[in-house]
Amino acid sequence: MRFQNKSTHLLCATSLLTAMFFVGCAQQQPARPEVAKAPAPIVLDETQYKTWLSEIASDHFEGRGPGSVGERRFVPWLVEEFKRIGLAPGNGDSFIQKVPMIELTGSVAEPLSFTLKAQSGTPLRTELAPGDEFILSSHVIEEDIQLRNSDLVFVGYGVNQPSEQWNDYADLDVKGKTVVMFANEPGFHVNDPELFKGKAMTYAGRWTYKFEEAARQGAAGCLIIHDTAGASYGWDVLKNGWGRPEFELPPKSGQTAALQVQGWISEEAALALFTNEGLDLMQLRQAASVRGFKAIAMKSKANARLSNRIRQTESQNVAALIRGTERPDEVIVYTAHWDHLGRNFQLPDDGIYNGAIDNGTGIAALLEMGRTLIQQPPKRSVLMLAVTLEESGLLGSRYYAENPIFPLTKTVANINMDALPLHGPSKEVVVVGFGSSELEDILKPLVQAQQRELVPEPTPESGFYFRSDHFNFAKVGVPALYVKSGPNHVEKGTDFGKAWMETYNRERYHKPSDQFDPNADYRGIMQDLALLLQMGQTLGNSDTFPNWYANSEFRARRDMQMQKP
Repeated sequence: MRFQNKSTHLLCATSLLTAMFFVGCAQQQPARPEVAKAPAPIVLDETQYKTWLSEIASDHFEGRGPGSVGERRFVPWLVEEFKRIGLAPGNGDSFIQKVPMIELTGSVAEPLSFTLKAQSGTPLRTELAPGDEFILSSHVIEEDIQLRNSDLVFVGYGVNQPSEQWNDYADLDVKGKTVVMFANEPGFHVNDPELFKGKAMTYAGRWTYKFEEAARQGAAGCLIIHDTAGASYGWDVLKNGWGRPEFELPPKSGQTAALQVQGWISEEAALALFTNEGLDLMQLRQAASVRGFKAIAMKSKANARLSNRIRQTESQNVAALIRGTERPDEVIVYTAHWDHLGRNFQLPDDGIYNGAIDNGTGIAALLEMGRTLIQQPPKRSVLMLAVTLEESGLLGSRYYAENPIFPLTKTVANINMDALPLHGPSKEVVVVGFGSSELEDILKPLVQAQQRELVPEPTPESGFYFRSDHFNFAKVGVPALYVKSGPNHVEKGTDFGKAWMETYNRERYHKPSDQFDPNADYRGIMQDLALLLQMGQTLGNSDTFPNWYANSEFRARRDMQMQKP
């Protein structure tokens, strides 16, 4: 399908409730001395945006699974659309950055079981039900993976953070053992604001960190005890994502060896395990949130066996460039992940995870913002980067961050778009990871010009800052911004916005029901795109390099980076 650009008249928006939102038409703000004046307004096209979103989330692309027929159809389509709207190849003479990957399709050869050594008689053996009571995988590049009589050790939250004077592995040797831990981080379940960042999750609360740290400690296995509040999603999200191929980047020389097995056990299964051990799971949540907590060697041993089908292949990041008019070697990078969960033939109906909101909304945004920015290119270049393998652990953006097309010292900022909400226009702009970088200082007057308010994320305990592609730019020092509309609906209030998000999380997130809805309220997305477009224009016509705030964990990396000749 080819699309017609709609011609529209350039009018100043007088209300946030108009169907189209225009960049730069709101009230004038005092100019910041270090930021150049924004260029003339550019019109966004809601109809074009919806047409793109409808295509992206169509059944034809079969849920856009990396390495699948969906990728083989979708990537060429996206490249052609970037070409059609006038963008240049972003990686030399190519739109493609190849991402090498290893596809691991695992299956349970023997279920996870716990054997408790009895004082007398036959040992007590408890076998868990796959999918319902445990989720296991292995990123070891072997076909047969076995966990045999592995000693269990309860390590609280599995956190080792010297900056917080916290080490759940202190004086502990877990080599060859299986560590068991709570989801989230110390202080979460007891609501202690004095630990870590209080309600806001740090990276130590993410499951990725827990697996990484357990591997660094030499453990053979790692099991996280699931609870919906701690994980910030229900067991069904884990179950829906299990059984499909998983992906890894090829290991590097000197890289920490992967865990033999990693995964989750249900809260009910954990309760039974700990009861058999004579331990009180609820009391341990209290104990594990006290500084100086000591790990507990359990009497049970873990057993499991997995089979991996291994395929070495590649996926693709798609990079499209708007070349800067004066300083083309400096770049602002917009990111959105194009991949989703593909297709599951075991499910009823077609089993396609269309991924309209997650993240068709972000890819359509790259296209629409590219279409508008190319009409009036800024002084700096703008890279529209559609990354792969986000749903597999942010691997596409990680590969780009480790192999950047533009040098990191010339990368001004990253602006990420992921799962933009469709609940309509909002009075708020939520910054995920609020209080992180000077990008917020540049964003704030643009938000005020839209008669909106810049606010922190309402659920910082969910750890969204670590769950999308901007995080990989942050880790290598590049200031990164991830924003979206807040729940405070212009007409219907905050309760409406919260209810919409709760319904989305419950009924559509990572489910085949995340499909294109032509009757949804797209005014809020256009509001957000206008804001992020103007953000890119402002950065693109400036000569400054924003930094992280002084208290940011990423500041030192950026300072060191920018001192290099």
